[in-house]
Amino acid sequence: MPLPKETPTMTTRRRTATVAVAALGVAPLALTALAASPAVAHGSMTDPVSRVSACYAEGPESPKSAACKAAVAASGTQAFYDWNEVNIGDAAGDHRSLIPDGRLCSANRDKYKGLDLPRADWPASKLAAGGHTFRYKATAPHRGTFELYLTKDGYDPSQPLRWSDLEARPFARVADPKLVNGEYVFDAAVPARSGRHLVYSIWQRSDSPEAFYTCSDVVFGGDTGGSAGGGAPAPTASAPSDEQIEQGADKSGVDHGGHGGDGADGAHGGGGGDGHSEAPVTNATATPKAAALAGAEKDGGTGDGGNTPETDGAGENLAETGGDGGTPYLAAGGAAVLVLGTAVVIAATRRKAGR
Repeated sequence: MPLPKETPTMTTRRRTATVAVAALGVAPLALTALAASPAVAHGSMTDPVSRVSACYAEGPESPKSAACKAAVAASGTQAFYDWNEVNIGDAAGDHRSLIPDGRLCSANRDKYKGLDLPRADWPASKLAAGGHTFRYKATAPHRGTFELYLTKDGYDPSQPLRWSDLEARPFARVADPKLVNGEYVFDAAVPARSGRHLVYSIWQRSDSPEAFYTCSDVVFGGDTGGSAGGGAPAPTASAPSDEQIEQGADKSGVDHGGHGGDGADGAHGGGGGDGHSEAPVTNATATPKAAALAGAEKDGGTGDGGNTPETDGAGENLAETGGDGGTPYLAAGGAAVLVLGTAVVIAATRRKAGR
């Protein structure tokens, strides 16, 4: 029996169906490209050099110093490939309540627990009382405030670091410092100390409740090494070079999957996985704590050390929510929506024409 001859209406409907199927095929591909977009991380103190930066610079697979070898043995190599995200996703200024004594350097994340090892031979940077230029490598810039704390006289690096080991007030507090060649750069007056000490930094974002933490081992006077009361010498800390950072980028496990993660390492809020949210938090939608922080950063207060925020060009090259990591996401998602929308419009138009 011969097949019925195809009418113009049937041809139109067949072509419409083909377009719709093609569109549905493109959408998963676009979303796959979105998921595969490269991760963007955040940063760490490089002057004075943070523990995690020093161990990453030595090489996660074969660290040179005894302290970094012990840290890698405790945490594994991945923690040091992810050197630029020692964070709490929803800190919102509650640092002391979220991070217990003995867990300050890891931000209470099991993933980074090797950074909390109490020992007097961590690679250290020389530091002197008076003016110093601090540098913080920003692999993804964010608006926010840096607070720097120094350990008190009598600090013992062979004991777990406690909040009470730090001065109650930061010696430096700077909002939105200048970003120079990929580093936040700001000046501060360092209090007088002698021997081995530690600089603790908190970088609280003002466009999100997320915060980042670093421990930098420093020595006042003489060679780097030992504690304030003497001890075994330690190597001089070195920051990772741009080449090292680039070479290790493909081994980073940091992603943008959201603060929740899988909860594996027990960190508060964003502590489970390595992901974090890049969506900006505005005063209209933020929690009261985050909104208060955003207002405080807008006011740009000063610290007890008399350090004021950089105002001349302070906002230059600062991304509200962190670099351009979201651009591929928006492009891929937009492509999928555009294709699907086009298919729907074509189908509707041709159905009307065929009536």
